[in-house]
Amino acid sequence: MVVRDDALPPDPFAGDPNDPARALDDEAASVTDEPVSAQERAELLADLRDLAVYQALLEQREVRGVVVDCAECQEPHYHDWALLRASLEQLLNDGRMRPHEPAFDPNPAAYVSWEYCRGFTDGVTATAKQALTEQKH
Repeated sequence: MVVRDDALPPDPFAGDPNDPARALDDEAASVTDEPVSAQERAELLADLRDLAVYQALLEQREVRGVVVDCAECQEPHYHDWALLRASLEQLLNDGRMRPHEPAFDPNPAAYVSWEYCRGFTDGVTATAKQALTEQKH
C-alpha cells in the first residue's frame, strides 16, 4: 500500500531549526553503511544457521530467545528468536543493526545466553552420536 504525502498529517516541526528529529538525521548521516567483509559475512551466515538449530532445540523447551549482556549500558538485552534473526539479517544486508524495541517485561528465566545454546546443542549432538554408536554394537 502506498500512502501519498498529502494524505499524511503535516510535520509539526517542518522548517523548525530545533526539530528534535534533526539529531536522528545527523546521527544517521555520520554512520556509513559499509557492506560487511567476506569474513564477517561468513560469520553472520554461520550465526544464522546456528540460531535456527538453537531455536529448533530450545523453543520446544519454552526458551523464548537469547539474552545478551550489553557492554554499552551494562544491562541484559532479551532477544526473541525472530528479533535476533531479523537483527542478524539486517546486519548482514545493511552492515549495521538499527535500534529496536526491547522485549516488554521479559521473563529472564525464558532466555539463555548464546554460550548456553552452543553448549546445549553440543550436548544433544554428543548424546545422539553416542546413541548411534551404541546401536551399531
